[in-house]
Amino acid sequence: MKKRVKSNTNLQNKKRMLVFLLCFFLVTIALVIRLGFIQIINGEEYKKQAMENWSRDITISAKRGTIYDAKGKKLAVSVNSNTVTCFPADVKKGVQTPEEKDEESEETEENTDSFFTGLLKRLNKSMFSEKAAVENIPVNTNTPEETAAILSEILQMDYEEVLKKITSNYSYVVLKKWITDEQAQAIRDKGLSGINIIEDNKRIYPYGNFAPYVIGFTNVDQDGLYGVEATYNNYLTGIPGRTVVNTDAYGRELPFGYNEYYESQDGLGVVLTIDEVIQHYAESSAEKVLADYNAKRATIVVMDPNNGDILALASKPDYDPNEPKEPVDEKTSAEWAALSNEDLQKAWFNMWRNPAVNDIYEPGSTFKLITTAISLEENTASLNSTYYCDGYVRQIPGENIKCWRYYRPHGQQTLSEAIQNSCNDALAQMGLDIGKDLFYKYIKSFGFEEKSGIMLNGEALGLIKEPINMKDVDVVTQAFGQGVAVTPIQLVGAVSAISNGGNLMEPRIVKQLIDEEGNVVKNFDTVVRRKVISNETSKMMLQIMKEVAESGTKQAYRAGYRIGGKSGTAQKVIDGRYEDGKFISSFVGVAPVDNPKAVALVMVDEPDRNIGYYGSIVAGPAAADLLENIMKYYDVEPVYTEEELGKVEAQTVEVPDLLGLTIAEATDKIIKAGLESNITIEVEAERIVKSQFPKAGEKVVKGSVVTLILN
Repeated sequence: MKKRVKSNTNLQNKKRMLVFLLCFFLVTIALVIRLGFIQIINGEEYKKQAMENWSRDITISAKRGTIYDAKGKKLAVSVNSNTVTCFPADVKKGVQTPEEKDEESEETEENTDSFFTGLLKRLNKSMFSEKAAVENIPVNTNTPEETAAILSEILQMDYEEVLKKITSNYSYVVLKKWITDEQAQAIRDKGLSGINIIEDNKRIYPYGNFAPYVIGFTNVDQDGLYGVEATYNNYLTGIPGRTVVNTDAYGRELPFGYNEYYESQDGLGVVLTIDEVIQHYAESSAEKVLADYNAKRATIVVMDPNNGDILALASKPDYDPNEPKEPVDEKTSAEWAALSNEDLQKAWFNMWRNPAVNDIYEPGSTFKLITTAISLEENTASLNSTYYCDGYVRQIPGENIKCWRYYRPHGQQTLSEAIQNSCNDALAQMGLDIGKDLFYKYIKSFGFEEKSGIMLNGEALGLIKEPINMKDVDVVTQAFGQGVAVTPIQLVGAVSAISNGGNLMEPRIVKQLIDEEGNVVKNFDTVVRRKVISNETSKMMLQIMKEVAESGTKQAYRAGYRIGGKSGTAQKVIDGRYEDGKFISSFVGVAPVDNPKAVALVMVDEPDRNIGYYGSIVAGPAAADLLENIMKYYDVEPVYTEEELGKVEAQTVEVPDLLGLTIAEATDKIIKAGLESNITIEVEAERIVKSQFPKAGEKVVKGSVVTLILN
């Protein structure tokens, strides 16, 4: 009996053992299968999750390329700076203690997948918490509110703004760009969860409000918005890099953790055609004429007629690309203070518009050069042609068209005299002799009905009537510069074609792309768009332009420098109507006429008519002074008549040495020498002169302008 009981017991034990072994075997098989499934099938996904838990992938900005002037001076540079970034999820986690993190993990481990996910999380936490303890990294348990308070104090930001950013639902947030080194270190010392300091680049314009309509500016993300910064953005931007770093359980970078760095590729440098010295001349001239005539705006464009290079492009008032939303003066600041946000944005966009490229205007009598060139080219007129002015254009019955000097008619005059007199009667006859079809053909050929091709934002088209819509009265008025609208860059291009032998050039603003070592990566060649007039016509026009500049009041005459040109005075068109009492005064000139090296347009918008508004009076002297300074800078030898030479020698003075002096000291020496300074705006008296032109010891005419470049 006992044997039977014992036998049954053993059998039961064996069965239990067999069942246990079978269950253990099945569980083991299940675990092996599950582990294999996780390792092989879902291995990459869990690996990715683990990497996301203990690492951060941070973009490294590429250094934006430098913008240089034609001689290699840096006009726009990027400097290293610090930027504060945030992972909001890690900021929110920062308030949890390690024990709370364990509880959170255990609550989610309700199935096999969550079990292994939790295992990975605990492994991650234990590994890096241990490492953090060894390296004495503080465990931060600040609430988001406490973190916001700390950051707002260090960064001088609004607390609510900071809190909103660091608790947002975005995975990654830029909190503030371009902070100081002291601010960056203060944040590092706090060891805030989810808050990182990354190396960034800040765009700097060393010359301030210098050529802003050419250079333009960037936004906070270093994307070009205006000027060359925008049109050559793809070349300047470069390729961003990235860094992958280990972080602890609170999202903070571990000092000795895994760190993989993918280097960024810096952007290319852009070499402009702008010459910094000539640009300074142009800006000084624009500032002076703006102030002298209390004008709304003054715009100047200087082009090399032989290759289309833009040597200077200035417009005043302007803006500082370092602070493009700041008002340019106290008057503007007061006006902006009363504007709504919508109107303020419109004011910014108006300030950023490039008048030389974006705006059209009636050129007035400067356009008479175009009509004359067409007449000579088509032999509808010659240098021997004569015209009679009785004060009225009588060829158009029923139209009351007067010469500007109708009250004292010009009478009989040669072609050259008619241009010198700016006679509307004579130009009306020239236009009718050309005919509307031929006139339109040449206006198109001179580039007035198409974009010039300059690589700057938002170039406007000219407004020209087509022959089918032209009446004789339209031909007459367009012949002397009314009823036609052009951009300043178009007019400069057309007059350059008249001056260079007849070739219409594409305006060039950038000539090269270079790498960090200065190696040329790409050249932008000069482009001849088309041949418009012959060399013979060009020579005749240069002679006429010289006679115009030296005639009458001789406002554009400068002894020895053979300047030619033509003034214009046009009633301003606003909303399609001529505005009484508002004018655009201009002068387009070329020098020297025997071998043209520069064409300059000075355009003054709404000069105070109580001071003066005729183009010859307002813009002529400014253009002549500018061209004379450019010729001196180019070392063009003046050619004097005996009469001129005697006057010049009597008025010659020696240029003093101004290098190393403060602006106050230099200005005092300039005045005592009987000269003038190009510094016409208020600057700090302690600024130092780093270069000057003309150089010390050179002989110049009394009253000449000395250009100072400050530190």
